[in-house]
Amino acid sequence: MAVFAPLIAACSSSDPSDVVTADDSTSPAPTKAPAADADAAVSSGDELRWARANLGFVSAYVLARGNSAAIVDTGVDGSAAAIGQSLGSLGLNYSDVEHVILTHNHADHAGSIGAVVAEAINATVYAGEADLGGIDQNPITGLRGGEDVFGFEMIATPGHTAGHMCVIDHSAGLLVAGDAIFGEAGGVIEGPERFFADVDQSRESIKRLAELSFNTLLFGHGEPIEDRADSAVAALAATL
Repeated sequence: MAVFAPLIAACSSSDPSDVVTADDSTSPAPTKAPAADADAAVSSGDELRWARANLGFVSAYVLARGNSAAIVDTGVDGSAAAIGQSLGSLGLNYSDVEHVILTHNHADHAGSIGAVVAEAINATVYAGEADLGGIDQNPITGLRGGEDVFGFEMIATPGHTAGHMCVIDHSAGLLVAGDAIFGEAGGVIEGPERFFADVDQSRESIKRLAELSFNTLLFGHGEPIEDRADSAVAALAATL
C-alpha cells in the first residue's frame, strides 16, 4: 500500500498480523532475530529513502541517498542478514554502507553490531559518548549531540540511557527516535518506565523532540508514523 507523504511508502507483502506494539513485550532482553519484514519508502534521485528491518518486537532502519547508506541500530543478535535484506530492498548492499549509528547500547538495538560491522567494512560506527562502555565494538565514534552524520543531525535524548541519541533529517522531515519514544495504535507513548535509566530526563528529551518539525517518525518499538508525526509528539509532550 502506498502512502503519499514527503516520502512515498511502498510496503512489502509482509504478514499484516505481524504488528509491533509498545507493551511489556518490548523488554530489551536479547534474543535471536527472526527474518525481517522490510517496509521501504522510496523517493527520487538522491533524496532520502528508507527501509525498515522489522525484527518482530524491535526494528532497525536503513537510510539511503543515491548509492550510499546509513544503518540506524542493528537489532538483536542475529539480525545482520535481515538488515542486509533491507539494504537489498533499496538496491544496495553492505559495501554501500558508510555509517552505522546506534541510538543506544541496549542489546535489542546494538546486539548485531559486530556482525553488521564485519559486513559493512567501509562504515564508521557512532553512538552516544555516555553509552560507549556498554557497546562491544571498537573503534566507535562518540556523539554528544549536534553532529552532522550523512546529512542527519544527531540529537542527544538522554533518559532511556544516559547516551541515547535520536537521528533527524530536517530536509526530508524524518526522525528516527530509537527508544526515546515508542509507537502504539498509530500514536506515540512513553516506554515502560522499568526500561528507563531516568524517567524525568526522558520526559525532558521528549519535550525537546516536540520542538522539532518532522513528518515521518521511525521507532525502535512500534509502527512508523508517516504523516504529521511531530503533532503526535507535541501532544504527548503536552501531557508531561
